[in-house]
Amino acid sequence: MSAAPASTGRRRVRGHVEGTVQGVGFRPYVHRLARELGLTGTVGNDAHGVVLEVEGEGRAVAAFLRRLPVEAPPLAHVDGVRVHDVAPIDQDSFAIVESARGGAPDALVVPDAATCDACLAELRDPADRRHRHAFISCTHCGPRFTIVRGVPYDRPLTTMAGFPMCAACRAEYEDPADRRFHAQPIACPDCGPRLALLGADVGDAVDAAAAAAALLRAGAIVAVKGIGGYHLACRADDERAVAALRARKHREDKPFALMAADVAGARALVVLDEDEERLLRGPARPIVLAARRAGAPAAPAVAPHRRELGVMLPYAPLHHLLLADAGGPLVLTSGNVSDEPIAYRDADARERLAPIADAFLAHDRPIHMRTDDGVVRVAVGRPRVLRRSRGHVPSHLPLPGGDEAPPLLACGAELKSTFCVARDGRAWVSHHLGDLQDAATRASFVDGVAHFERLFAVAPELVVHDLHPGYASTAYALEREGVATLGVQHHHAHLAACLAEHGLDGPAVGAIYDGSGYGADATVWGGELLVGDARDFTRAGHLLAVPLPGGDRAVAEPWRMACAWLAAVEDDVEVPALPAALARHVTPRRWADVARLARSGLAAPPTTSAGRLLDAVAALCGVRATVSYEGQAAIELEAVADRAQRRAYPLEVGDDLVLDARPTIRAVRDDLAAGAAVPVVSARTHNALAVATAEACARAAGRAGTDMVVLSGGVFQNRLLLEGCHADLTRRGLRVLHPERLPCNDGGIAFGQAAVAAVGRAG
Repeated sequence: MSAAPASTGRRRVRGHVEGTVQGVGFRPYVHRLARELGLTGTVGNDAHGVVLEVEGEGRAVAAFLRRLPVEAPPLAHVDGVRVHDVAPIDQDSFAIVESARGGAPDALVVPDAATCDACLAELRDPADRRHRHAFISCTHCGPRFTIVRGVPYDRPLTTMAGFPMCAACRAEYEDPADRRFHAQPIACPDCGPRLALLGADVGDAVDAAAAAAALLRAGAIVAVKGIGGYHLACRADDERAVAALRARKHREDKPFALMAADVAGARALVVLDEDEERLLRGPARPIVLAARRAGAPAAPAVAPHRRELGVMLPYAPLHHLLLADAGGPLVLTSGNVSDEPIAYRDADARERLAPIADAFLAHDRPIHMRTDDGVVRVAVGRPRVLRRSRGHVPSHLPLPGGDEAPPLLACGAELKSTFCVARDGRAWVSHHLGDLQDAATRASFVDGVAHFERLFAVAPELVVHDLHPGYASTAYALEREGVATLGVQHHHAHLAACLAEHGLDGPAVGAIYDGSGYGADATVWGGELLVGDARDFTRAGHLLAVPLPGGDRAVAEPWRMACAWLAAVEDDVEVPALPAALARHVTPRRWADVARLARSGLAAPPTTSAGRLLDAVAALCGVRATVSYEGQAAIELEAVADRAQRRAYPLEVGDDLVLDARPTIRAVRDDLAAGAAVPVVSARTHNALAVATAEACARAAGRAGTDMVVLSGGVFQNRLLLEGCHADLTRRGLRVLHPERLPCNDGGIAFGQAAVAAVGRAG
């Protein structure tokens, strides 16, 4: 920002403000600031941000420019202010003008924000005209990303276009001194969207939210239309209701999220530290994973075999009404069947959720972009995003390469799918989409890409994809016409994403542990030690490879990995003994068949996967022989670990930095045979992997002449492993990086692909 020296003479400047400055009350803020300083001029939106002109005494203009970015509204974020002097015109007032049309859109769209305190006070005030209005909002809160169709962010380009304002709302909307000035979702009971309770006999009830809460108290399952889609709700403490929801939703074990009315209600469910409470209260209002409190009012079926519960606070007015009327915490899980995308269109929701829900609490405001709830956890003293979605998207991240990199689209991976569009040094990572093996998710992916390209004016010249030839995201990338394409190795993308998020160039050592990724040698990688940066990498080491018997079947049946690792340990016998913990899950014949498969290598490609190693130990311990969702065996193995156990099993690190876990498996087998407790075995296994990883990373860092180590990949969602590795590496004097604003799992792959492409093409 340039500003002329303060002067007592008259001065007029024309400026352009870039950043998150639309839909957040920025123009009325400018209006108030200008009038406070006795300035005249204009302010308005355009496709790129906010344009303004101010005129007055020189010192006042200088003060305006100094204060402008510093005192911005709470949801605003100013990236830059460009100004230049123009001739004074002796304007006698300050006005907010209509948005300018035309040009490629460049304004930053705001994430959906939780209901602010001022709106909550009105919601609860019987004397206020918006008392119990389920769609109350202002410039400081309410839906944004989920209702916007285009930019500039004005009402005609949102899903509120179909709700003409009444005279009272129009007066607020047009008053620069009002909190609702140009608040695009503004509405009241007379002119706004309306609630309806469908599919249930509620008599003459006129308050749909209160009637729905009565059904919930009675044990019903209610489909609730929220900001980004439908949720399925029931009482959190009602085991029969939660079990019925599991059965109808076909979700055997995966945890349900809970919503509490306030922080006190959340504290009754989980143990919260200051960072976790801050996350709960923040405008994003994600699901926060925290330690389950003893005696929590949550049915066992809410989160079976888990130490943690996922808890969130209300972020929409409707949630506040429901929680207050229901009188206790609710299960609030995605409105879908199994792993399908969340339902967000009314007709589709009624069709898909009818076999699950006893009633529908719906409304007539359309949702333009479906968006799941975000998920975060605090680990190693820092918030870590595990699923980046509502409340975080579509905030942008800086991308290496700057303006020199071409406009690009990065298509991400297959599971936990996201994509990323980027231009001019900024990257927009999409909301969580899900598993692209599902046809509906693939359609959502295609629609989302088109929406982001329009919203952020990205016309990709380069499309980036994973090396895996079977990924739907790869197929989509290669089918795009008129663009260059670039394949990026999966684990390199993980490394590059973390470095780019932290604004660092590297080189760094990367311990990249996940379930699987297509290796540069066309084998199944998943326990990798890389050395490099966004531009390039070398594979410095890896976990010892073992067969993956049956390919993808071994992912769903962890007992196969137990068999493969035992076969690697017991190379003097054709078929290792069937462990007692697996005897009721696997017949001796199937066990022998899989052992021979592993020995032969037929339909058993080699894998270095750290995720599959933990699966094997989980199966040997009897924790989980088969899974109903991705990562379940390793997650439940961590959950049972004895946190007080400090001993580690042996896990050898060779001079070639190959981590040989055969001694670990041998120790697991022998300890279990001797009657060791499963929590002890789990802890010693985690400790072994943490110690060996730290040792291998330290050696690799010394050889590469760097002190930076990246820990990423989905396995590092494992808090016990992450904290063990982090502590050991820190003691060795190394600088440890881990994803924070993006997931360490495949939800961060697209950003890493974009970083690799941007640096490579910029150079």
